[in-house]
Amino acid sequence: SRDSMRDVLKNLIDGLSEAWVKVGKYWRVPCKSAITQARQRLGAKVMSQLFHQLVRPMATDETLGAFLNGLRIVVIDGTCFDVPDSDENARVFGRPSSRPKTQAAFPKVRLVILVEAGTHLIFDALMCPYRIGERVRALRLLRSVTSGMLLMWDRGLHSYAMVNATVTKGCDYLGRIPANVKFLAEKPLADGSYLSWIYPSLKLRKKGCEPRVVRVIEYTIEHPENPEEQVRYRLITSLLDIEKFPAELLATQYHQRWEVENTIDELKIHLLGRKTHVRSQKPREVVQEVYGWLLGHWVVRVLMFQAATTAGVPPLRLSFTGTLRVIRRAVPKFQRLKSEEFPLFSIG
Repeated sequence: SRDSMRDVLKNLIDGLSEAWVKVGKYWRVPCKSAITQARQRLGAKVMSQLFHQLVRPMATDETLGAFLNGLRIVVIDGTCFDVPDSDENARVFGRPSSRPKTQAAFPKVRLVILVEAGTHLIFDALMCPYRIGERVRALRLLRSVTSGMLLMWDRGLHSYAMVNATVTKGCDYLGRIPANVKFLAEKPLADGSYLSWIYPSLKLRKKGCEPRVVRVIEYTIEHPENPEEQVRYRLITSLLDIEKFPAELLATQYHQRWEVENTIDELKIHLLGRKTHVRSQKPREVVQEVYGWLLGHWVVRVLMFQAATTAGVPPLRLSFTGTLRVIRRAVPKFQRLKSEEFPLFSIG
């Protein structure tokens, strides 16, 4: 990420086999402005279409750590990126709120992702201006969940609309709820959890609106920084079978599998390696660049998934940063091999 696009393009062409590119010896490295003009001609739509046509969940029944009693575990969350301080970026993406008569240093773009927890593969994503909340985009991302999945989310995404839309898609859920949201214990269960109801709003509850039944799990854990302090957690779920999905199992799995923040770190820190992430000065190029990151992350994670499958270990046991180092060290070897001798990965 610290190299210029001109250097990256040169290394890419040098690494291609002569069987793929016949014009290698006649090719000259283009200047910076030519690359910029080519990016402008390409646009952002082709990158987003490539991403959405390519990505998908890849874990199989043999993938260790990807399922919970037959349910594929997927996680939804969001993050924000700084973009260069240009008038166009500020107009399209917006800035965070700040004190009166002041403004944030950089405009921001919001990214909401859907991740297969067992492989860390991002199989759907949406970008939007900063002013649009995560909940709005998270609801749209439910287009990619199906029956046979268990969707996990953090307390910032809790809402009746989220619960209702997930259940309507036939997908089960396990989500954390904020401290200010209260549930009445309508029916205690043998494992310590209890059944309750969730309504669209207090007003509709008084009007007799049809609610959704939820199972509530309450527990405490040690504070990660202060072992003497206890942190209270409350989860709601559509999994009502306490024999197959006891409360202790769901609470444990929620914390073990809630690693989407690691995936976000892989994008923002390890893959890109800097704090102000987006270089592009124009909104369309920002979108193009972010989808390029997502595709790059996909390729690395597919390599990791295939390596883990071959070795018979959970994909999560492989280090993302270690994998990047291995790939960089192996680049000279890749250049000496033909494609049929060393297929990096296969799609479709």
